Amino acid sequence: MVRLRVLTANDWPLWREARLAALTEAPHAFKSRLADWHRGGEERWRARLETPGTYNVVASLNGRTAGMASGVPGEGGVCELRSVWVGPGARGLGVADRLIAAVETWARRSGATTLKLAVIPGTDPAVALYRRNGFVLTGERGDLLPDGVTTEQVMTKPLRPAEGG
Repeated sequence: MVRLRVLTANDWPLWREARLAALTEAPHAFKSRLADWHRGGEERWRARLETPGTYNVVASLNGRTAGMASGVPGEGGVCELRSVWVGPGARGLGVADRLIAAVETWARRSGATTLKLAVIPGTDPAVALYRRNGFVLTGERGDLLPDGVTTEQVMTKPLRPAEGG
């Protein structure tokens, strides 16, 4: 059974476990590198979860960490979906869809009209996942990657207002 857990700063060990697993298993899928996250201790992990207005969620499958995602508030009605990862043993079970849906719900409740993300070029399964969830490539160039040449691909999804909001 898949369960989602919204994290607080006190859940930093769980966030650390998921983040390090993601960066170890799929280093090609993230702008951050594993070496960047080994520096710093509890304060750094707590600070990541204490960023004002953020939404951080971890999925577990049969009691084991299976995935993660974050929502970050933006400006002009735009929120960002970040740090999406699902472990190999949980892929194909709808975990990523549930994580994305949770961040979308948070974004709608935050008043966002658009959910935006950046994906690393060449991560075709990620692009397919986001397309399946209603995102489209915008043609906008994202941040420059560490190679100094490649930029992230930007995808967006329009959001309907939250029920009752």
